[in-house]
Amino acid sequence: MAELFPVSFLFFAAALVLPLLPMMVRSFLLLGVPVLSGMIVWSLPEGMLWQVSFFGFELELMRVDPLSRIFALIFSLAAFLGNLYAWHVRDTVQQVAALLYVGSAIGAVLAGDLLTLFFYWEGTAIASVFLIWARGTEGAYWTGMRYLIIQIGSGVLLMAGAVVWYHETGSLAFERMTLGSLATWLIFISFGIKCAFPLLHNWLQDSYPAATVTGTVILSAFTTKLAVYALARGFAGTEILVYIGAVMTLFPIFYAVIENDLRRVLAYSLNNQLGFMVVGVGIGTELALNGTAAHAFAHILYKALLFMSVGAVLFRTGTAKGSELGGLYKTMPLTMIFCVVGAASISAFPLFSGFVTKSMILSAAVKEHYYIVWAILLFASAGVFHHSGIKIPYFAFFAHDSGMRPKEAPTHMLLAMGITAFLCIAIGVYPAPLYALLPYDVTYHSYTTTHVITQLQLLFFSALAFTVLMRTGIYPPELKSVNLDSDWIYRKAAPRVIGVLASYVSQINSSVLTFLNNRVKNTINRLYRSYGPEGRMASTWPTGAMVLSIALLLGATLLVNFAG
Repeated sequence: MAELFPVSFLFFAAALVLPLLPMMVRSFLLLGVPVLSGMIVWSLPEGMLWQVSFFGFELELMRVDPLSRIFALIFSLAAFLGNLYAWHVRDTVQQVAALLYVGSAIGAVLAGDLLTLFFYWEGTAIASVFLIWARGTEGAYWTGMRYLIIQIGSGVLLMAGAVVWYHETGSLAFERMTLGSLATWLIFISFGIKCAFPLLHNWLQDSYPAATVTGTVILSAFTTKLAVYALARGFAGTEILVYIGAVMTLFPIFYAVIENDLRRVLAYSLNNQLGFMVVGVGIGTELALNGTAAHAFAHILYKALLFMSVGAVLFRTGTAKGSELGGLYKTMPLTMIFCVVGAASISAFPLFSGFVTKSMILSAAVKEHYYIVWAILLFASAGVFHHSGIKIPYFAFFAHDSGMRPKEAPTHMLLAMGITAFLCIAIGVYPAPLYALLPYDVTYHSYTTTHVITQLQLLFFSALAFTVLMRTGIYPPELKSVNLDSDWIYRKAAPRVIGVLASYVSQINSSVLTFLNNRVKNTINRLYRSYGPEGRMASTWPTGAMVLSIALLLGATLLVNFAG
């Protein structure tokens, strides 16, 4: 069966029939399809191609190799966990959108050519926006519109790059490329938008917290990791990515520390973790690419776990603001434990998943003599522990007592969080099965004395810094505010600049119209004096000609006045 149709078609077929099914059957379908997808991907032989002719092009709708397989597997697993977490959802739109979104993401990582990649690329954009709009608020609507414009724009750049690439090379194959032509730069920027490169990243912090409780969990797994895969496939070893990734790990730290909305904090830390993967792609060695793939796999799990736990808090309390939460460990102890597991994983504690994947990228940086980048990554690791490892659980479940006593999360949410937490610990304790899935056969041992001691020292000093800052009152308080970073350009600066320009244009337009209006009036008066009742030629004018000329002049006057 695996060879009969691309795996993505399984999700598309399910999306077609789902609205016709009873609600309980839908829930089991939403769980069954990702399980079947994972089984198919696991069984696909390496090197398999599924091709079709399309207007003279040979399109590879499914190409299987170790890099595409590991991403397709984690996408299938993430879809299962996300749909289990969303078991209570009865919104047909969200359910169909989730299936189409996951199917497009899996189709994209298995695509063997740029044209097929484009169709799936845009499919992820169109399907995922409904997870934002499903929130049903005016803010979610406008956020979704911004998100859609940016994501569609990324696809347009990809298509433009593919067209130019085909013109230059005569091929649409999605293989490794080198920056140096218009085509490759267009494709590179397209991938960078979806990967949330610096200054192209605001759609992430804008849109993910605006989605539904369950929609945010699903969104966190696919779009940006699809972009990481695309970079690894197309631009591995492109050195500029090393420095882009280093910047990506740094700047979100400062915004996350002062952010009040805990889902926005997680969106910033997502940006931070993407930076590690981008650095790995830029280094481009087998060890670095293995680290990128492994870290993407682990990141999807622990980031989903953190979004699940904060989402459960939002589901029960109606808020995810740090200033309004605290003391929830008393009535939501299991959610708190799962959140701590996610926090330990993203902070790369030994025996948790982040430790055995992030260390691969750090080791690759040292091996290739990127010592400054390595130091930046160490600082960024301390920062992520600061804002995601400590801040999220502390302000949600401890800190001051908010007085809220919500129920524990629903059973299906706890089950989804429990499975995800188990996987985060299992990978950290025994990473060999994950390492076996990686694209290259590289022997790597994460639990060396140097790695463990260095990481524990880093975590200890970061925790000490947080404690000192809290005890001295220096740590930024959780304020009821909205923080802007580079989106200040289009939220604040651009409207002001446009307003000033519009004012100047309006003044110039008014002056020009006034000038023209006066000239027309003066012309009418002059003609009237020359040809009117007292004028020298009035007696020789035919009545019809005079009426016509006056009508034309009056019409011109009215037109000028109307325009003014």
